[in-house]
Amino acid sequence: MFVITNLDQAQKINLADLANRIEPQKVLMCRPTYFEVKDVKNVFMEGNLGKVDFELAQSQWQELVNTFQKLGKEVSIIDAVADLEDMVFAANQALPGLDENNNPYVLLSNMRHPSRRKEVPYYKSWFEERNYRVFTLEDSELLFEGQGDGIWHPAKKMLWGGYGHRTNLKAYEEIAKKLSVPIIALELHTNEFYHLDTCFCVLDPNTVLIYSEAFTTSGLELIHHFFQNVIEVTSDDASQNFACNAHVLDYKTVVIQKGAVSTVNKLLGKGFNVIELDTGEFIKSGGSVFCLKVMIY
Repeated sequence: MFVITNLDQAQKINLADLANRIEPQKVLMCRPTYFEVKDVKNVFMEGNLGKVDFELAQSQWQELVNTFQKLGKEVSIIDAVADLEDMVFAANQALPGLDENNNPYVLLSNMRHPSRRKEVPYYKSWFEERNYRVFTLEDSELLFEGQGDGIWHPAKKMLWGGYGHRTNLKAYEEIAKKLSVPIIALELHTNEFYHLDTCFCVLDPNTVLIYSEAFTTSGLELIHHFFQNVIEVTSDDASQNFACNAHVLDYKTVVIQKGAVSTVNKLLGKGFNVIELDTGEFIKSGGSVFCLKVMIY
Protein backbone atom coordinates (compact mmCIF):
# COMPACT_ATOMS: atom_id res chain seq x y z
CA MET A 1 0.00 0.00 0.00
CA PHE A 2 1.14 3.51 -0.63
CA VAL A 3 0.59 7.23 -0.30
CA ILE A 4 -0.69 9.05 -3.38
CA THR A 5 0.12 12.73 -3.87
CA ASN A 6 -0.50 13.33 -7.57
CA LEU A 7 -2.78 12.39 -10.45
CA ASP A 8 -0.27 10.10 -12.18
CA GLN A 9 -0.13 7.89 -9.09
CA ALA A 10 -3.91 8.03 -8.65
CA GLN A 11 -4.56 6.72 -12.12
CA LYS A 12 -2.99 3.41 -11.10
CA ILE A 13 -5.83 2.85 -8.61
CA ASN A 14 -9.20 1.42 -9.57
CA LEU A 15 -11.76 2.02 -6.85
CA ALA A 16 -13.70 -1.04 -7.93
CA ASP A 17 -10.70 -3.21 -7.07
CA LEU A 18 -10.35 -1.91 -3.52
CA ALA A 19 -11.81 -3.77 -0.55
CA ASN A 20 -15.29 -2.70 0.46
CA ARG A 21 -15.76 -1.07 3.85
CA ILE A 22 -18.82 -1.20 6.06
CA GLU A 23 -19.83 2.28 7.16
CA PRO A 24 -20.09 2.70 10.96
CA GLN A 25 -23.62 3.35 12.19
CA LYS A 26 -23.05 4.45 15.79
CA VAL A 27 -21.89 7.78 17.17
CA LEU A 28 -19.43 8.62 19.94
CA MET A 29 -19.50 12.07 21.51
CA CYS A 30 -18.05 13.82 24.57
CA ARG A 31 -20.06 16.21 26.74
CA PRO A 32 -18.82 19.82 26.66
CA THR A 33 -18.70 19.88 30.47
CA TYR A 34 -15.35 21.69 30.50
CA PHE A 35 -15.48 23.29 27.06
CA GLU A 36 -14.03 26.78 26.74
CA VAL A 37 -11.60 28.73 24.59
CA LYS A 38 -8.55 29.43 26.71
CA ASP A 39 -5.74 29.53 24.14
CA VAL A 40 -5.29 29.99 20.40
CA LYS A 41 -4.63 26.82 18.38
CA ASN A 42 -6.23 28.04 15.14
CA VAL A 43 -7.41 31.30 13.60
CA PHE A 44 -11.02 30.79 14.67
CA MET A 45 -9.98 30.94 18.32
CA GLU A 46 -8.47 34.39 17.93
CA GLY A 47 -10.58 36.96 19.74
CA ASN A 48 -12.71 34.29 21.44
CA LEU A 49 -10.72 33.64 24.60
CA GLY A 50 -13.18 33.29 27.48
CA LYS A 51 -16.15 34.11 25.26
CA VAL A 52 -17.96 30.77 25.17
CA ASP A 53 -21.54 30.88 26.45
CA PHE A 54 -21.42 27.73 28.57
CA GLU A 55 -25.17 27.11 28.81
CA LEU A 56 -25.67 27.73 25.10
CA ALA A 57 -22.85 25.35 24.24
CA GLN A 58 -24.51 22.61 26.32
CA SER A 59 -27.82 23.23 24.55
CA GLN A 60 -26.27 23.19 21.07
CA TRP A 61 -24.40 19.97 21.82
CA GLN A 62 -27.52 18.28 23.18
CA GLU A 63 -29.50 19.27 20.09
CA LEU A 64 -26.87 17.56 17.95
CA VAL A 65 -27.17 14.42 20.10
CA ASN A 66 -30.96 14.55 19.80
CA THR A 67 -30.71 14.92 16.03
CA PHE A 68 -28.51 11.84 15.62
CA GLN A 69 -30.89 9.85 17.82
CA LYS A 70 -33.95 11.01 15.88
CA LEU A 71 -32.21 9.82 12.72
CA GLY A 72 -31.92 6.36 14.25
CA LYS A 73 -28.29 6.44 15.40
CA GLU A 74 -27.17 5.12 18.76
CA VAL A 75 -25.12 7.76 20.57
CA SER A 76 -22.52 6.77 23.16
CA ILE A 77 -21.01 9.36 25.49
CA ILE A 78 -17.45 9.37 26.75
CA ASP A 79 -16.90 11.11 30.09
CA ALA A 80 -15.42 14.57 29.90
CA VAL A 81 -12.25 15.25 31.88
CA ALA A 82 -11.47 18.44 33.79
CA ASP A 83 -8.92 20.78 32.16
CA LEU A 84 -9.29 19.05 28.77
CA GLU A 85 -11.48 21.72 27.22
CA ASP A 86 -11.08 20.46 23.64
CA MET A 87 -11.97 16.83 24.43
CA VAL A 88 -15.50 17.58 23.17
CA PHE A 89 -14.14 17.49 19.60
CA ALA A 90 -14.36 13.71 19.40
CA ALA A 91 -13.24 13.43 15.78
CA ASN A 92 -9.63 14.16 16.60
CA GLN A 93 -8.27 11.61 19.07
CA ALA A 94 -8.52 8.43 16.98
CA LEU A 95 -9.38 6.99 13.58
CA PRO A 96 -11.75 3.98 13.73
CA GLY A 97 -11.64 1.39 10.96
CA LEU A 98 -12.10 -2.27 10.07
CA ASP A 99 -9.37 -4.84 9.47
CA GLU A 100 -9.32 -7.49 6.73
CA ASN A 101 -11.76 -9.61 8.78
CA ASN A 102 -14.02 -6.61 9.43
CA ASN A 103 -13.04 -6.47 13.09
CA PRO A 104 -12.90 -2.91 14.48
CA TYR A 105 -9.73 -1.06 15.36
CA VAL A 106 -8.64 2.47 16.16
CA LEU A 107 -5.46 4.26 15.20
CA LEU A 108 -4.63 6.67 18.00
CA SER A 109 -3.65 10.24 17.26
CA ASN A 110 -0.37 11.91 18.08
CA MET A 111 -1.60 15.47 18.29
CA ARG A 112 0.40 18.61 17.63
CA HIS A 113 -0.59 20.51 20.76
CA PRO A 114 0.56 19.04 24.11
CA SER A 115 -2.72 19.96 25.80
CA ARG A 116 -4.66 17.86 23.30
CA ARG A 117 -2.33 14.86 23.58
CA LYS A 118 -3.69 14.43 27.11
CA GLU A 119 -7.12 13.57 25.66
CA VAL A 120 -5.96 10.53 23.72
CA PRO A 121 -5.47 8.07 26.63
CA TYR A 122 -9.11 8.49 27.68
CA TYR A 123 -10.31 7.61 24.20
CA LYS A 124 -7.82 4.74 24.10
CA SER A 125 -9.31 3.28 27.28
CA TRP A 126 -12.86 3.71 25.98
CA PHE A 127 -12.11 1.77 22.80
CA GLU A 128 -10.06 -0.89 24.59
CA GLU A 129 -12.97 -1.57 26.94
CA ARG A 130 -15.07 -2.31 23.87
CA ASN A 131 -12.55 -4.73 22.35
CA TYR A 132 -11.21 -2.51 19.61
CA ARG A 133 -7.72 -3.36 18.49
CA VAL A 134 -5.54 -0.32 19.16
CA PHE A 135 -2.83 0.91 16.80
CA THR A 136 -0.31 3.64 17.56
CA LEU A 137 2.29 5.40 15.45
CA GLU A 138 5.66 3.82 16.11
CA ASP A 139 7.52 7.03 15.28
CA SER A 140 6.58 9.37 18.11
CA GLU A 141 7.85 12.36 16.15
CA LEU A 142 5.14 11.94 13.52
CA LEU A 143 1.90 13.88 13.94
CA PHE A 144 -1.59 12.65 13.06
CA GLU A 145 -4.95 13.99 14.22
CA GLY A 146 -7.53 11.26 13.71
CA GLN A 147 -10.62 12.02 11.68
CA GLY A 148 -9.74 15.68 11.70
CA ASP A 149 -7.33 14.82 8.88
CA GLY A 150 -8.10 11.17 8.06
CA ILE A 151 -11.42 10.66 6.26
CA TRP A 152 -12.49 7.34 4.78
CA HIS A 153 -13.64 7.16 1.18
CA PRO A 154 -17.32 6.12 1.14
CA ALA A 155 -17.72 2.33 1.31
CA LYS A 156 -14.05 1.68 0.43
CA LYS A 157 -10.90 0.93 2.41
CA MET A 158 -9.13 3.99 1.09
CA LEU A 159 -8.24 6.98 3.21
CA TRP A 160 -8.13 10.68 2.36
CA GLY A 161 -5.43 12.37 4.42
CA GLY A 162 -4.97 16.08 4.98
CA TYR A 163 -1.50 17.34 5.89
CA GLY A 164 0.46 20.52 6.40
CA HIS A 165 -0.79 21.91 9.71
CA ARG A 166 -1.70 19.20 12.22
CA THR A 167 -0.61 16.01 10.41
CA ASN A 168 2.72 15.23 8.71
CA LEU A 169 2.79 13.85 5.18
CA LYS A 170 5.38 11.32 6.33
CA ALA A 171 2.94 9.97 8.93
CA TYR A 172 0.79 8.59 6.13
CA GLU A 173 3.61 6.34 4.97
CA GLU A 174 3.48 4.49 8.29
CA ILE A 175 -0.32 4.60 8.43
CA ALA A 176 -0.73 3.15 4.92
CA LYS A 177 1.46 0.19 5.87
CA LYS A 178 -0.05 -0.30 9.30
CA LEU A 179 -3.66 -0.23 8.08
CA SER A 180 -2.98 -1.82 4.67
CA VAL A 181 -4.87 0.89 2.79
CA PRO A 182 -3.94 3.40 0.09
CA ILE A 183 -4.00 7.02 1.23
CA ILE A 184 -4.79 10.02 -0.99
CA ALA A 185 -2.76 12.82 0.59
CA LEU A 186 -4.06 16.39 0.22
CA GLU A 187 -1.91 19.34 1.21
CA LEU A 188 -3.75 22.05 3.17
CA HIS A 189 -1.95 25.24 2.25
CA THR A 190 -3.96 27.97 3.99
CA ASN A 191 -3.80 28.86 7.68
CA GLU A 192 -7.58 28.98 8.07
CA PHE A 193 -8.31 25.42 6.99
CA TYR A 194 -6.04 23.50 9.31
CA HIS A 195 -7.83 20.12 9.26
CA LEU A 196 -9.17 18.24 6.26
CA ASP A 197 -12.62 18.12 7.85
CA THR A 198 -12.84 21.91 7.66
CA CYS A 199 -12.77 21.92 3.86
CA PHE A 200 -13.67 18.40 2.67
CA CYS A 201 -16.88 16.47 3.39
CA VAL A 202 -17.65 13.16 1.68
CA LEU A 203 -21.38 12.74 0.98
CA ASP A 204 -21.71 9.50 -0.98
CA PRO A 205 -19.46 7.33 -3.18
CA ASN A 206 -19.73 9.83 -6.01
CA THR A 207 -20.11 13.17 -4.23
CA VAL A 208 -17.93 15.39 -2.08
CA LEU A 209 -18.33 18.89 -0.65
CA ILE A 210 -15.18 21.04 -0.70
CA TYR A 211 -13.79 24.52 -0.32
CA SER A 212 -11.42 24.54 -3.27
CA GLU A 213 -9.19 27.40 -2.08
CA ALA A 214 -7.92 25.22 0.76
CA PHE A 215 -6.24 22.83 -1.68
CA THR A 216 -3.33 22.91 -4.08
CA THR A 217 -3.79 22.24 -7.80
CA SER A 218 -2.57 18.66 -7.30
CA GLY A 219 -5.05 18.14 -4.51
CA LEU A 220 -7.96 19.38 -6.59
CA GLU A 221 -6.94 17.06 -9.42
CA LEU A 222 -7.03 14.12 -7.03
CA ILE A 223 -10.45 15.08 -5.68
CA HIS A 224 -11.96 15.47 -9.14
CA HIS A 225 -10.39 12.18 -10.24
CA PHE A 226 -12.13 10.11 -7.58
CA PHE A 227 -15.45 11.97 -7.28
CA GLN A 228 -17.88 12.48 -10.15
CA ASN A 229 -19.72 15.25 -8.32
CA VAL A 230 -17.69 17.95 -6.58
CA ILE A 231 -19.85 20.55 -4.82
CA GLU A 232 -17.92 23.73 -4.09
CA VAL A 233 -18.81 26.02 -1.21
CA THR A 234 -18.31 29.76 -1.11
CA SER A 235 -15.68 31.47 1.02
CA ASP A 236 -18.32 32.80 3.42
CA ASP A 237 -19.96 29.41 3.84
CA ALA A 238 -16.60 27.74 4.39
CA SER A 239 -15.16 30.17 6.94
CA GLN A 240 -18.18 31.74 8.64
CA ASN A 241 -20.59 28.81 8.59
CA PHE A 242 -18.15 25.88 8.59
CA ALA A 243 -20.20 24.31 5.79
CA CYS A 244 -17.63 21.62 5.00
CA ASN A 245 -17.59 20.50 8.63
CA ALA A 246 -20.97 18.92 8.05
CA HIS A 247 -21.74 15.23 8.37
CA VAL A 248 -23.82 12.96 6.15
CA LEU A 249 -25.80 10.00 7.45
CA ASP A 250 -26.60 7.04 5.21
CA TYR A 251 -25.54 9.02 2.14
CA LYS A 252 -28.76 11.04 2.23
CA THR A 253 -29.14 13.36 5.24
CA VAL A 254 -26.62 16.16 5.76
CA VAL A 255 -26.39 17.76 9.20
CA ILE A 256 -24.84 21.19 8.80
CA GLN A 257 -24.28 24.49 10.60
CA LYS A 258 -27.25 26.75 9.96
CA GLY A 259 -26.90 29.79 7.73
CA ALA A 260 -24.92 28.27 4.84
CA VAL A 261 -27.69 29.19 2.40
CA SER A 262 -25.72 28.71 -0.81
CA THR A 263 -24.40 25.31 0.25
CA VAL A 264 -27.79 24.12 1.50
CA ASN A 265 -29.38 25.03 -1.82
CA LYS A 266 -26.71 23.06 -3.69
CA LEU A 267 -27.24 20.05 -1.44
CA LEU A 268 -30.99 20.17 -1.92
CA GLY A 269 -30.44 20.44 -5.65
CA LYS A 270 -28.43 17.20 -5.53
CA GLY A 271 -31.26 15.40 -3.74
CA PHE A 272 -29.88 15.41 -0.19
CA ASN A 273 -31.99 16.02 2.88
CA VAL A 274 -30.57 18.83 5.00
CA ILE A 275 -30.86 19.50 8.73
CA GLU A 276 -29.47 22.85 9.87
CA LEU A 277 -28.30 23.20 13.47
CA ASP A 278 -26.55 25.93 15.41
CA THR A 279 -23.05 25.00 16.60
CA GLY A 280 -21.88 28.59 16.88
CA GLU A 281 -20.30 28.25 20.32
CA PHE A 282 -18.05 25.48 19.02
CA ILE A 283 -17.13 27.40 15.88
CA LYS A 284 -15.46 29.86 18.27
CA SER A 285 -12.96 27.05 18.83
CA GLY A 286 -12.74 25.99 15.17
CA GLY A 287 -15.17 23.06 15.08
CA SER A 288 -18.74 22.23 14.11
CA VAL A 289 -20.87 19.15 13.42
CA PHE A 290 -18.19 16.79 12.08
CA CYS A 291 -15.66 17.71 14.77
CA LEU A 292 -18.10 17.01 17.60
CA LYS A 293 -18.48 13.29 16.94
CA VAL A 294 -16.78 10.19 15.64
CA MET A 295 -18.62 7.36 13.91
CA ILE A 296 -17.95 3.99 15.55
CA TYR A 297 -18.73 0.29 15.10
